[in-house]
Amino acid sequence: MKLTTRGRYGIHAMYDLALHFQAGPRPIKAIAESQAIPEAYLEQLFAALRRGGLIASARGAQGGYRLTRPPAEITVGDVLRCLEGGLNLVDCLEEDSLCGKTCACPSRFVWLRIRDGLNAIVDGITLQDMLDDNARSSPV
Repeated sequence: MKLTTRGRYGIHAMYDLALHFQAGPRPIKAIAESQAIPEAYLEQLFAALRRGGLIASARGAQGGYRLTRPPAEITVGDVLRCLEGGLNLVDCLEEDSLCGKTCACPSRFVWLRIRDGLNAIVDGITLQDMLDDNARSSPV
């Protein structure tokens, strides 16, 4: 599985919002600049994240975007599924009819285990974990 720029940029943007969580709404221009993400592309990502209930927007001079929940309550898995869809390595895990061997496929067990392991990992990492890890690894 290879993440697209949607997933990678989305994680970076959500990290930025987590970093500024206590400060209130953050302008999209500031996020785009600090994370080196094209602003127009970030607007597309934020539309999906807003539909997914992970972020909210505020209009006006003090407007911008904010997380809808504390960073400790939003997982990397939440973000990736919102932007990338399912985290399946093969299409047959989403739709059985794609392969005539689904019931007797010897490799299906492997793909299921990999998918389940990947989901467990990304669901076990929160935005707060990312903040904490960055704080530990940054020089004082």
